[in-house]
Amino acid sequence: MASASLYSLHLVLICLFPYCVTAQTYRNITLGSSISARNDNSSWTSPSGDFAFGFQQIGTEMFILAIWFNKIPEKTIIWSANGANLVQEGSKIELTTDGQFVLSDAKGKEVWTATLPGTEVAYAAMLDTGNFVLASRDSTNLWESFNQPTDTILPAQQFDQGNRLVARYSEMNYSSGRFEFILQADGNLVLYTRAFPLDLVNTAYWSSKTVGSGFQVIFNQSGYIYLVARNGSILSMIASNGASTSQFYQRAILEYDGVFRQYVYPKTNGASSGRSMSWSLLSSVPSDICMSITEDTGGGACGFNSYCVLGTDQRPRCECPPGYSFLDPSNQMNGCKQDFVSQDCDGLQEANLFGFRDMPNTDWPLSDYEYFQPVSEDWCRQTCLNDCFCAVAIFRNGNCWKKKIPLSNGRLAPSVGGKALIKIRQENSTCKSVGEGSNNNDRSTLILIGSLLLSSSVFLNFLLLIVTLFVTLRFNSRRRKMLQLCPAIQGMSLRCFTYKELEEASSKFKDELGRGAFSTVYKGVLDLGNKNLVAIKNLEKVVTEGEHEFQAEMNTIGKTNHKNLVQLLGFCNEGQHRLLVYEYMSNGSLADYLFGNSRPSWHKRKQIAFGTARGLVYLHEECSNQIIHCDIKPQNILLDGSFTPRISDFGLAKLLKTDQTRTVTGIRGTKGYVAPEWFKSMPITVKVDVYSFGILLLELICCRKNFEQNIEDERQMVLADWVCDCYEERTLSLIVENDEEALEDFKTSEKYLMISIWCIQEDPSLRPTMKKVVQMLEGDVEVPLPPGASSFVS
Repeated sequence: MASASLYSLHLVLICLFPYCVTAQTYRNITLGSSISARNDNSSWTSPSGDFAFGFQQIGTEMFILAIWFNKIPEKTIIWSANGANLVQEGSKIELTTDGQFVLSDAKGKEVWTATLPGTEVAYAAMLDTGNFVLASRDSTNLWESFNQPTDTILPAQQFDQGNRLVARYSEMNYSSGRFEFILQADGNLVLYTRAFPLDLVNTAYWSSKTVGSGFQVIFNQSGYIYLVARNGSILSMIASNGASTSQFYQRAILEYDGVFRQYVYPKTNGASSGRSMSWSLLSSVPSDICMSITEDTGGGACGFNSYCVLGTDQRPRCECPPGYSFLDPSNQMNGCKQDFVSQDCDGLQEANLFGFRDMPNTDWPLSDYEYFQPVSEDWCRQTCLNDCFCAVAIFRNGNCWKKKIPLSNGRLAPSVGGKALIKIRQENSTCKSVGEGSNNNDRSTLILIGSLLLSSSVFLNFLLLIVTLFVTLRFNSRRRKMLQLCPAIQGMSLRCFTYKELEEASSKFKDELGRGAFSTVYKGVLDLGNKNLVAIKNLEKVVTEGEHEFQAEMNTIGKTNHKNLVQLLGFCNEGQHRLLVYEYMSNGSLADYLFGNSRPSWHKRKQIAFGTARGLVYLHEECSNQIIHCDIKPQNILLDGSFTPRISDFGLAKLLKTDQTRTVTGIRGTKGYVAPEWFKSMPITVKVDVYSFGILLLELICCRKNFEQNIEDERQMVLADWVCDCYEERTLSLIVENDEEALEDFKTSEKYLMISIWCIQEDPSLRPTMKKVVQMLEGDVEVPLPPGASSFVS
């Protein structure tokens, strides 16, 4: 039964249903027409040119028959015929003279054909909806791609009972993968894991819970996706962040990681406007797939022996526990293998060769074979150590679970609690340089011992004994020093790097990405399963008692994980060298994007505001240790390949010399990014970040810096002052009068300006929390009228 609010929404949206759309114009593709697979981009396009049907090249030699968005550089595929059976150059798709639609390889062998009724096909057409049809003489559609979806649906595409989407195997492998989205005959809309490689479902991990009532999934022209009953009433909203098809290309896809996501792409010509365009995420189901999948058979969200961490754009990131590595580094969802010899069951003497690595908030549910309670953590460790079958023990609140390989349903999240005790051979090290060095030196030691035993001369035996002892002592000393270079931090999946590794990765710190008051950032390349671009931050001004402080902050930063935070991959803590290794953000900083030569779209600026606010909520309220950033500004908001905002430099405030965090702006005494309490004898709380976000939000609204000296109207020199003046004078429209997009959406612009004014109140107690800010931005909470200008800093 639909709720009253959903039913009301249905009444508003009903005229936007896809079956209200007027008939599409098209260009007939006549019998006998064909396209060959080659590198000339030949295709059949829709009348507007928005969509194309033809061959796209996959890799260096193979081709896929597909439909794609034709006017955007990405040429994003929305349907394909032969994902599991790619063809070579010279293959052909042909609408034969007898009305058959056949894909043949270069040797003429049939690869795929459209299943048609007996009625004769007269022509084909690529429509502006993205639907490719085969039609009869009376224009009846005999076959259409909309009725044979692969992993994607589009606005105006109906999704009926029995229809399903099957995720591709990996990002660039279009064969059927591990997840399925289906509207069942019983009316329930369900996401399943699949019994890969069989074409069968395995475990449900999300459903609409509409058994007996679900009839059709609607993706309407306003960008809303919802499930309706047979009478048209809305049963469940799948995606409620709408966007007009007149302004955006849209698609909803079941991606290879099992998440159903909705994306939009501005129709504005990016090349002519000077703006860089990309697909932007609007919604995703489920919101956290790592915690959604718990299956009796199968590996879970990631493969066996791995664990899942919710990463960027709500994508699950698959990781291996200590002592394990990926089976296939090119496909990290395939699971992990042990890098050491398992414990021998013939005796308990091998127990002395094993130890544990702790991983807080980690678990592999349903992999346990023994359970004990109430016990202590030490007891739990010992029972696993003495059991050759035990690979991992989970200890949580006096409960102990023993697990054996293969481990399944792995996840790491704050809500998991407890800790996983990973049993590995003690000689294993997370630092490659240590492990490699030990192998070589052990081999040398064995050679010397062998020479000693084979020698017949007493003098030579004595001499070799001295040399052996000397080499062994030197090796042990060197090994201890090497281990000190890479101290382990329990409970984190951070990698420890030596200074030499990072020096080589950055070509001796040659390519500088940016420089700040306390650090310099360099571009580097590291082998993290595959070659990865990274950003290496060299901290140049840390507290003098940095060893303990650095370890403590790495422990805090390493436990953070959110799609709007830059991910810390590793660190170096060697002598006086303190370096951090972050994932590389391909689109630079918000400062470069916002204050460049062209104005970013209003839609994208709103998304950046949302994302930054959500990241701050996580730092303030949701991570295990509260983090106050202390330096929120456009330079510290980075943009990934999809222009998703990612907060950087969080958790570093305690590492900086005390004067650094108090001089983050050169405009002392004006409304820069620094909250007024920095200059007073007041405690520093999360409200300093709220103030800085308020200034940042003003810059996003106005597309200008918070302070501009060379400006004609002196009243506009300090952005916050100008906004406050306009608010008192009830002339807020002047703020965005030169921004057509923001002016057309002035109701939202005005709301954002009022939120900014609340954030920059001089009294910290008057500022909202970041959680309240997010609620106001999203429209869940009304924005009250802010106080007058008398409440602001003069």
